[in-house]
Amino acid sequence: MLNLQGYGPSILQGTILTMELCLASLVIATFLGIITAFAKLSSNRTLNITATAYTTVIRGIPDLVLMLLVFFGGQIFINQLGPMVGYEEYIDINPFVAGVSTIGFIFGAYMAETFRGAILAVPGGQLEAGSAYGMSRSKVFYRILLPQMVRHAIPGFGNNWLVLMKTTALVSIIGLNDMVRMAGFAAGATRRPFTFYLVVAINYLILTSISILILNRLNKKYSAGFIKD
Repeated sequence: MLNLQGYGPSILQGTILTMELCLASLVIATFLGIITAFAKLSSNRTLNITATAYTTVIRGIPDLVLMLLVFFGGQIFINQLGPMVGYEEYIDINPFVAGVSTIGFIFGAYMAETFRGAILAVPGGQLEAGSAYGMSRSKVFYRILLPQMVRHAIPGFGNNWLVLMKTTALVSIIGLNDMVRMAGFAAGATRRPFTFYLVVAINYLILTSISILILNRLNKKYSAGFIKD
């Protein structure tokens, strides 16, 4: 990365931190998405209602508002809970943990709808045939449902991933030194906001372009042998 009047290394560090934030958030979002998708398809009414409420509420509240609620509201809640369990010292929530938790929690709702649609796209007759053949439920899942579910989920998963990457820019408001915040410091010190925010825009464009290439390769891999309608 260019020196950028001495701020290049700090923006590079912010870019690395942004990538770490993206990947950690994706793990949480994927985990929550799969669990929520199966809960929404479950015959258990409690699980179904809980999962539906989660996806409805999260998709209806702006990401910025949720970020602030989790960071500030969560910090207040934890510090009020501390004295109740005998811990008197003030607890300061790590911005990285807050950012990962919030973004993962938000996109878990979006991933849930992606995975739910992917599961429903797999013909039920194939699952029944696997059971009739004598396969256990775990084998039916890993050998029949999962490979086809992944193929159907990749387009929606990819879109969610790209949006998730751009959403990480919001963590700068809670004090995390990502590349947006580092660019803000540099812009304020040099009075060249266009230059530094342009660098951030290019960095995001590079990351999303690489992601698109990887997603296209995955899509080709899992679509091999299938005829498009």
